[in-house]
Amino acid sequence: MGGSAHETLIFYGDLVKLDGMADGKSWDSTRTNSDFNTGTFNSDTSANNATLFDRVPPHDDDAEMAVLGGMLMSKDAIGEVSQMIDVTDFYQPKHQTIYEAIITLFSASEPVDAVLVANALLKDGNLEKAGGVDYLHSLVASVPTAANATYYAEIVHQRAILRNVIAAGTKIAQLGYSAEGSQAEDVVNLAQSEVYEMSVGKVRQDYEAIGPVVHDALDQLDALQNGTIEKGVPTGFKGIDDETQGLQPGQMIVVAGRPAMGKSTLGVDFARSAALHNNLTTVIFSLEMSKTELAQRIISAETGIPLVALRRADNDSLTPERWNTLNDFWTAMQNAPLFLDDSPNMSLMEIRAKCRRLKQTNDLKLVIIDYLQLMSSGKQEESRQQEVSGFSRALKLLAKELEVPVVALSQLNRGPEMRNDKKPQLADLRESGSIEQDADVVFLVHRPDFYNEEDRPGEADIILAKHRNGKTGTFPLAFQGEYSRFRDMPQDYNQGV
Repeated sequence: MGGSAHETLIFYGDLVKLDGMADGKSWDSTRTNSDFNTGTFNSDTSANNATLFDRVPPHDDDAEMAVLGGMLMSKDAIGEVSQMIDVTDFYQPKHQTIYEAIITLFSASEPVDAVLVANALLKDGNLEKAGGVDYLHSLVASVPTAANATYYAEIVHQRAILRNVIAAGTKIAQLGYSAEGSQAEDVVNLAQSEVYEMSVGKVRQDYEAIGPVVHDALDQLDALQNGTIEKGVPTGFKGIDDETQGLQPGQMIVVAGRPAMGKSTLGVDFARSAALHNNLTTVIFSLEMSKTELAQRIISAETGIPLVALRRADNDSLTPERWNTLNDFWTAMQNAPLFLDDSPNMSLMEIRAKCRRLKQTNDLKLVIIDYLQLMSSGKQEESRQQEVSGFSRALKLLAKELEVPVVALSQLNRGPEMRNDKKPQLADLRESGSIEQDADVVFLVHRPDFYNEEDRPGEADIILAKHRNGKTGTFPLAFQGEYSRFRDMPQDYNQGV
């Protein structure tokens, strides 16, 4: 491959990825549910739906009846259909009631037929609401066999998707008409969020009783204890991963430090661990470095070829042996799910839109933003502090919306340099105290040899200064600046010796 081996980047829409990377997982749009019982929407009657949409929304009564008839005839059909559609996919309220009764009996491992479902509906006082006993028997009579239930379910589901599209469009139009005095960017973000929720099938619910929530929490604990649930996104550092159980979905993680401390290096290390070593789709938004600079750092860290050799690129630096190593690395990157974006003057709205797209198309698992203070809001704010506060809050909301960890790199003020030990503290976060408030986890990067070459040369402290769900602490790492990477210390290492 010779001199062309360094051409490691290709464009991918608005993003760029390491050359040869597969397009990743395709988005499965067949699982979309919508809760019409929230705010504007109410599924209690067909009339209300018709009023919302101005005309009768897409639906197929015959398909809905055939699905229910098949479920009343066969337990196998219930198991298959329940994986394809949800109660809200039914347009007719009585069909929703019957479906819920069937699923309740099935979940309790009880037999299911027209008589037993009628009895269950009678106990709950819903028999008349479901059309009565005769209607249940007519459902069974409407289908010759239960074998086609999944085909009917697909028809029902597709009609539900179309209704969701209409509902989202209606709400977006209402946002536009009622947005007087609002920032247009805010309205666009709300519209994007509405479309994203529709496309991934999220059911919006503002409140839930404590009982089911505690039950879910205990189930998660049991799964964690038994090792049947995946931990968070691994950082690649044993001590940090043991304490945090990895970077958790929905969390905002801040990596902060003074200039030249290595916060960008640590962010790239997190991305390398996730994408290159654990095959988890990751995107790095770099507002400071170009894609080429980022690629050089990644190549150096992964291959062990000094960064200076990649920058000089002369015959002495890039020997045939090193070219072989680079070619092997390029081959290994063919399917690496790592995206790089160095778009200039990137706004928060752009970042959100790109993350939503990657979540849909490539199952995004980790977002890195380098760095917070370089982001642009695209609008006038009273102060820079207020603007950065807005970024911080919006990134936390993005992490929750996409259910991925968002790692935001941040500058520290000059506070550490005023102290004798030079160690950073939470209070040193630059321009906004809300960063500390919004963050679930804060890592502070400190290298003693930056201030004194004889003070623990080649070592760094990653200070876990805030940990919403656990203990704080300090993790000593080796800093290998020539390869642009941090490494775990040897197991027999004793700090200060």
